Amino acid sequence: MNLAVKLTLAASGIFLLAGLVGGILKYRGIMASANRRAHPYIDIAHRSSLLYSFAALVMAALLYFSPYSLEVQLVITGVPLFFFAVAIAQYFRLGLEGKVTNQFKERNFNTTWGMWLLIVGELGGVAAIVWGFISTQLSG
Repeated sequence: MNLAVKLTLAASGIFLLAGLVGGILKYRGIMASANRRAHPYIDIAHRSSLLYSFAALVMAALLYFSPYSLEVQLVITGVPLFFFAVAIAQYFRLGLEGKVTNQFKERNFNTTWGMWLLIVGELGGVAAIVWGFISTQLSG
């Protein structure tokens, strides 16, 4: 198992732990709220952390069969993992601050260029990982 796979598995575990902590914050918010609902961004942080943990696990499994050099593997997994982590951190920040329920209400760098960078980075990295798997495991 190379470094790219190990780092991706570690990220998966970290995202899973973040999801569990998010569950605690969500429960705390539910119990403290009159309507028995957590802040929307705490709810989103909880669920996205858990989903990103499994996404990273799939990425690690696919990377195990990658034909690319270690350096390329580190980039194509590092970029999506970076954006997963930034998204989770942003959701937790917005939820803990409790000021915003829709971060896209106001246009700024994060909601325009930041989203385009996230889309290209996540889609590009994961597509390269999937293509690497397909080209080594399913090509005749």
